Amino acid sequence: MKLYVGDQEALTPLEFAELAFGYGIDAELFTGVEDESAEDRLARLDVAREVLRDLPAPAARFASALMRTAERRRVQAWKVAA
Repeated sequence: MKLYVGDQEALTPLEFAELAFGYGIDAELFTGVEDESAEDRLARLDVAREVLRDLPAPAARFASALMRTAERRRVQAWKVAA
């Protein structure tokens, strides 16, 4: 199944959300990267929270959901590793 927003095809769920909301959302800002340090993670989350305040409501809800999903994945990975 192909997903289109207007006349543009979205190849990934993130592309679909960006096209649907009309805002480019830097997913790494809200999800992080695998090898980030604890200090980098705290700084990134501070910036992400500031950006959330400036986003329109639909985009802010999507970005907030990205943050929650990424945190759940980190906790699950930590439990599996323990």
